[in-house]
Amino acid sequence: MNRPTVICKTAADLRLPPNLIDYAATRAVFSWEAVRAELAGLPGGGLNIAHETVERHAQGACRDKIAFRFLGAKTTRDIRYGELSRLTNRFANVLKSLGIGKGERLFLLSGRIPELYVTVLGSFKNGTAVSPLFSAFGPEPIATRINLGEGAVLVTTELLYERKVAKIRSQLPTLRHVLLVGEDGQATSVPGTLDLATLMAQASDDFDIVPTGPEDLSLLHFTSGTTGTPKGAMHVHGAVATHWATGKYALDLHADDIYWCTADPGWVTGTSYGIIAPLLHGVTSIVDEADFDAERWYRILAEEKVSVWYTAPTAIRMLMKAGAEIAKKRSYPNLRFIASVGEPLNPEAVWWGKEVLGLPIHDNWWQTETGGIMIANTPAFDIKPGSMGRPLPGIEAAIVKKESDGKVSPVDTADTEGELALKRGWPSMLRGYLHNEERYGKCFAGDWYLTGDLAKRDTDGYYWFVGRADDVIKSAGHLIGPFEVESALMEHPAVAEAGVIGKPDEMVGEVVKAFVSLKKGFEASDALRLELLGHARKKLGAAVAPKEIDFLPALPRTRSGKIMRRLLKARELGLPEGDTSTLENA
Repeated sequence: MNRPTVICKTAADLRLPPNLIDYAATRAVFSWEAVRAELAGLPGGGLNIAHETVERHAQGACRDKIAFRFLGAKTTRDIRYGELSRLTNRFANVLKSLGIGKGERLFLLSGRIPELYVTVLGSFKNGTAVSPLFSAFGPEPIATRINLGEGAVLVTTELLYERKVAKIRSQLPTLRHVLLVGEDGQATSVPGTLDLATLMAQASDDFDIVPTGPEDLSLLHFTSGTTGTPKGAMHVHGAVATHWATGKYALDLHADDIYWCTADPGWVTGTSYGIIAPLLHGVTSIVDEADFDAERWYRILAEEKVSVWYTAPTAIRMLMKAGAEIAKKRSYPNLRFIASVGEPLNPEAVWWGKEVLGLPIHDNWWQTETGGIMIANTPAFDIKPGSMGRPLPGIEAAIVKKESDGKVSPVDTADTEGELALKRGWPSMLRGYLHNEERYGKCFAGDWYLTGDLAKRDTDGYYWFVGRADDVIKSAGHLIGPFEVESALMEHPAVAEAGVIGKPDEMVGEVVKAFVSLKKGFEASDALRLELLGHARKKLGAAVAPKEIDFLPALPRTRSGKIMRRLLKARELGLPEGDTSTLENA
């Protein structure tokens, strides 16, 4: 299908005046000092995420407003800002009573249940740093992360403890306390653990937030590389300024919004934009405790009157795979803005949103290390499908090339590929990798943070993802970004997802090989394989198009939605798979 290269916005497309209207003017006057002035700060001085997200609303006009609506399998539970204040105070008192203090680390292992959100925010009040883990982690990745982070407390459910933690408890020497959430609200009595509900019932509703400053540790997010030990990215309370600004400009949050972030808090998006950012703006968040189900998701969008929806490319592709008919059973009059993050969004997915849901999907870019959204497509501006968008106010980005002396220099020529870099100074920038200063130092060249992503910038200032530096394919002198090839394949009506790797070849160095999963109603066959090869060759040319295509029921993905190209490559070549702890369904 031939579509325009730009989705042009009109006044009719804007169901509410956006927070960011004049891009150049806002960037020109923006300062992080002005953003910090929007925050309350602690009464005695200092800065604490829980005070900004909970207390300043609980003590004001939002006290009786719903902060979270939890959609369980059988019941719905609303927690208002006032109640959230009391519950988080109680949990902070629980930690205090156990002798857990400022700077110590608490690990979380649970699904999207109310106790998870209370634990995160209550820990912030106590000055305790939080490290959320995916509930799907197995025993080994759990143990690795708790030991690396020297975890003092683990909050988990009785079922997850028995399945994944009990047998490794002796391997966790720093872990002093395990707090359990009982199944179906029942009290627990597991030896060597404490029942969280009992402790919460005994705790006081009053708590004075432990004084924290902007540079005090708040979150520890582990990110795994190709091989080896996971890296613990350290973030501080001062990051809340980035969460406030990006919630306003990138997600366009307004006070009356009903907001739904589908990300699990085990992933940085689930904490930054599933917990912190929406609370900062006093909005109501929907939390779905169930796993993905297309019918259920569309029902939530319609029945909960969701206005701002933040999700992952994987989820969008799964909805596309399920077919447009399911979406069109309902209407979504309240939905005004859809955004996506996790991996670059293929143009086909952007257009699918516009054609099926009536709204294009706005891609944005950031990393665990950046702590918040850096580059985004925002509501008021035209979208170039396939582009990450433009740097947000307060963010200076550039395409850089490395010099022989290790320094970098910005590339001014448009449409030139190079490494994406960000100028130091935004508040949510990671402050280090836990116990790995050497690795942290390699992230910077002078004032520039080097992202490891290859990209290009067009004449209008829009940035385009090319690929991870490690993923770029070198074939017969060509440098081929997998994303470009994947996007072309996804334009074919049969393709739901595509993953592309370089396969060693004696003649040309590497040939492009693609792995695809198909949409509902299509069957793998040699005829379809030839059709896809021809489609890609027509779109990309013979030098860039894949030479081989394999069909897979589903592509390997991380729980944050990234296609694991390195895993496709390892399996294709019979190489070690490396760290697979973040693999979906690992």
